[in-house]
Amino acid sequence: MGRILAIDYGTKRVGLAVTDQEQIIASPLDTIENKQIFIFLEKYLISTTVDLIIVGFPERSDGSKSEIQDKILNFVSQLNKQFKVETKLVDERYTSKLAFRAMIEGGLKQKKRRDKAMIDKISATLLLQEYLNNDK
Repeated sequence: MGRILAIDYGTKRVGLAVTDQEQIIASPLDTIENKQIFIFLEKYLISTTVDLIIVGFPERSDGSKSEIQDKILNFVSQLNKQFKVETKLVDERYTSKLAFRAMIEGGLKQKKRRDKAMIDKISATLLLQEYLNNDK
C-alpha cells in the first residue's frame, strides 16, 4: 500500500504532509517554495509510492470563489499532466487557523509560531488527518 500525500498550496510556499504506509497517521513532510514544488514532487514520487494526492481547496461558506481557487485548479491540472497519481480536492477551510492554534497548544514559543513554513506543513498535516478521519 502506498502513502497519501497532502498539499496545502500557496502562492509563496507549499506545505506537505504524508501518511505512513498503512495510511493511518498523518505527519508533516516539508514546506517548499512554490516555484520548486514540481522539482520536489518529481524526486519524492520516484523514491516513495504514493496512491493519492489530496490538495487543499478553500471553499467559502457562502459558495463564492476565493481568489486562490483558480491557481489551485491550474496547479492540480499541471500535477495530473506530469504525474500518474490520483488527485482529490479537499475543503481546507480554517486549516491555517487550526494549525496556529495547535502550535499554541503544543507550547511553541511566539517566535516559532511566526514561522509561516511551519504553519503551512502543519496545515497540510491537519488537512490530511481530517481526510483520514472522515473521508477515506
